[in-house]
Amino acid sequence: MLITKAPKGTRDVLPKDVYKWQYIEQKVREVCSYFGFSEIRTPTFEHTELVQRGVGETTDIFQKEMYTFLDKAGRSITLKPEGTAPAARAFLENGLYSEVQPTKLFYITPVFRYEQVQKGRLREHHQFGVELFGSSDASADAEVISLAFTFFNNLGLQDLTVNINNIGCPNCRPNYNNALKEYLKKNFDDLCPTCKERYDRNPLRVLDCKNDTCKKIAEGAPVVIDYICDECRNHFEDLKSELDTLDINYVVDPYIVRGLDYYTKTVFEIISEDIGAKSTVCGGGRYDNLIEEIGGSKTPAVGFGLGIERLILMLESKGIEIPNMKPKLIYIASLGERAKKASSRIAFDLRREGISVEKDLMNRSLKAQMKYANKIGAYYVIIIGDDELDKGIVKIKNMETGEEKETSIEDIKMNL
Repeated sequence: MLITKAPKGTRDVLPKDVYKWQYIEQKVREVCSYFGFSEIRTPTFEHTELVQRGVGETTDIFQKEMYTFLDKAGRSITLKPEGTAPAARAFLENGLYSEVQPTKLFYITPVFRYEQVQKGRLREHHQFGVELFGSSDASADAEVISLAFTFFNNLGLQDLTVNINNIGCPNCRPNYNNALKEYLKKNFDDLCPTCKERYDRNPLRVLDCKNDTCKKIAEGAPVVIDYICDECRNHFEDLKSELDTLDINYVVDPYIVRGLDYYTKTVFEIISEDIGAKSTVCGGGRYDNLIEEIGGSKTPAVGFGLGIERLILMLESKGIEIPNMKPKLIYIASLGERAKKASSRIAFDLRREGISVEKDLMNRSLKAQMKYANKIGAYYVIIIGDDELDKGIVKIKNMETGEEKETSIEDIKMNL
């Protein structure tokens, strides 16, 4: 029955795995605080026009992958497929541009894309991203790249490579587009139907096509970096100098274009070879025209996004253990009706003191309670029966050593 199956491309994160997510989210918040980035939370859905203007009509996301529907008032709504356009909308709508710049934001958010389900790629997945608004300097590009590297390093990942490119700006991109179209014209009949549509509207997108024939055609295409203007070239040289200063190893890859239309100048990808052919674990770049495109004043910006599911796969493939930060658990085993009620009070008082406590809710025997305490990993078991209650004491058993001791009910906390 479909009612008992999660929709294709989604998955449950069960209690036994949630600690991995909590640990990564903790590291996200720690590293972002080091770099002065503050958290933002945007809605799960946005007006379709925002997504259309943000990701671009010629992208695979807009043409094939969006979850779009009409609400009850007939408005077109889209589940957000990425985090940058919503953050840009929030920056504009809430007047963050009027504050002292730069504005530095990060988010952890679900995103939705109707795409082929494969390892590490789901239709609902979760993204960690950062956006830096207000600075056109290459040092801002280097800062978001270094944030990503610090994050990965803090998780134990060391052997990653950053691939960088510069795809030009509105001033120099037309020259490249003309050269690219001239090249593609010779192979036009062999392009996939989608790329034939992109040929006139945005030929750069052809270089990002996943169709095998289109990829082979793209191998011989002119490279954009040969056509960029002096401003873009100087920006690219400044970025390389910044990365050299930070001792971040990089490779210039002239074929990186990224999958979204809003990118200008810098684009980058951070690469790992450990999860198969889909080795990009983080990607981003500069998007200096997006705020203006959605109705604001011209505002330079740069950012990145990475998938948390893919990150967990990468950590596991490298044998990096994610620590389980679960607090030390106490279990209260009770025998007798009066002791059962007393255990409720003891549990409540300890919980109010910030201690994790479990107690019997299934009317198990004392023997079964001890087995259950062992199964859930209790560190101490507090044992209380009606006899102990009459004496005002409990027994505390250390489940690792087997050692038992008695203490008064009032002194339980100091003996844990």
